[in-house]
Amino acid sequence: MSRKNISSTKTNHQPFTQELAANLVQSMAHRLSDQQRFNWLRLIRSENIGPATFRDLLNHFGSAEKALEAVPTLSERGGAKRKIQIASKEDTEREWEAVYKTGARLVALGEPDYPRDLTHTHAPPPILTIAGQEHWAQKTIVAIVGSRNCSASGLKLTQTLASQLGQNDIVVASGLARGIDTAAHTASLETGTIAVVAGGLGKLYPKENIPLAHQISHNGMIISEAPFSWQARAQDFPRRNRIISGISAGTLVIEAAKRSGSLITARYALEQGREVFAIPGSPLDPRSAGTNHLIKQGACLVTQVDDILEALAHYIPKPNSSKALLEEYSAIEPDHLEPDLQIVEIERDKLVCSLNLTPIAIDELARLTSMPLNQIQMILLELDLAGRLERHGNQTVSLRPQ
Repeated sequence: MSRKNISSTKTNHQPFTQELAANLVQSMAHRLSDQQRFNWLRLIRSENIGPATFRDLLNHFGSAEKALEAVPTLSERGGAKRKIQIASKEDTEREWEAVYKTGARLVALGEPDYPRDLTHTHAPPPILTIAGQEHWAQKTIVAIVGSRNCSASGLKLTQTLASQLGQNDIVVASGLARGIDTAAHTASLETGTIAVVAGGLGKLYPKENIPLAHQISHNGMIISEAPFSWQARAQDFPRRNRIISGISAGTLVIEAAKRSGSLITARYALEQGREVFAIPGSPLDPRSAGTNHLIKQGACLVTQVDDILEALAHYIPKPNSSKALLEEYSAIEPDHLEPDLQIVEIERDKLVCSLNLTPIAIDELARLTSMPLNQIQMILLELDLAGRLERHGNQTVSLRPQ
């Protein structure tokens, strides 16, 4: 498919239940046009642009097309040592073609089939590649994560709990890894499972789980925020973990060592205001050190599925709110945009001098510098695009080591 035909591309979607359809109509009727979706994809695939930067760019410029035009100038203002790499139209078109050729699709934040609970996290991915039936991500989800090198009893417990959650109309999410993840997906194939992967859908990992991934794509759903042909790297797995917890009402950890990636998922769940569940284990087994620690820190101790069901009994999912989304993202592009801020060099230097390697809250920067918040946000955006800024949680930022 050539780029000139993007605007006429049609994507097929599975039918929704009557109740879900009514909720979606109420929450948001808007979908991006294919050209808008193409521009969103090109922007998020460009250098130094992550979900938070993407949001700020759209909030300021109103559309991905206008943001793409402005990015080189903003990066230069921020002190970039070389020209920023914007994703080319050709590369974006190749990814677009690869996605739709396999039957997957690109879903944008704010669209009805975007995972419901992921919408209500800090800086959610603006574009996801999804294979399978998207209605699974509109239901109540519990993530099950744990050790790759798990015990036989850990596998059996995972299979039992995943199956029982499914019988109670709860979808099971995991990360398609060996061990606990594989057991969770396999046991919930018939009742609904979601696999969130660190690489692209064209580079599924591990290889032995590719047949399982194909089963999930027919009976469940696979999600990735990475480019279609992206080979997963070590630093991509924490990003995957924040999506696993972000789509879920709660995260259950089964067998995790002290420095396990599963504990990263649990930490994200806490930051996102979600439930954390843990299975206790022997203090003599290193695979239980992480779960026992979580329980000490206040995680819900689980010995049977009723412990999870009781904790989620009063869980009320938040609907996809068009008003809330439009405050964060300009999903519907406005006709009238505010003029570009005129920032003199002395103001930029003043803000940069207030930053160092220690994270500081943006509100605190405003207090220290007495600068308007919109000017601060624009300068931070310039620094971010120049590769000089590090964004942390809770609206804090710092300079990157040079």
